[in-house]
Amino acid sequence: MTNEYAQITALADPTRRAVFELVAERPRSVAEITRALPVTQSAVSQHLKVLRQAQLVRAEPRGASNIYHIDPDGLARLRAELDRFWSKTLAAYKMAVEQPPEEPK
Repeated sequence: MTNEYAQITALADPTRRAVFELVAERPRSVAEITRALPVTQSAVSQHLKVLRQAQLVRAEPRGASNIYHIDPDGLARLRAELDRFWSKTLAAYKMAVEQPPEEPK
């Protein structure tokens, strides 16, 4: 599985996407994320583990806890993959629309 695919599948889960969006707003600890969502701290930690493995977030140790930040390099790779996808999709759509209609036989 490519890293870009792992990133897309990591964001497919609605709760994980909510965790990602909270971290995107500003760096946060697991406790802060847990207070903002209707899930357990253990569940938040598991979601963050998947996001870390997909290189969408990174952890910065601060005292007894970690503060989670967006991983700019991983996010750039995801953005590039989405740009490639949409470029190919829009090019295919353009070709389909610009083809003259077939004449009835």
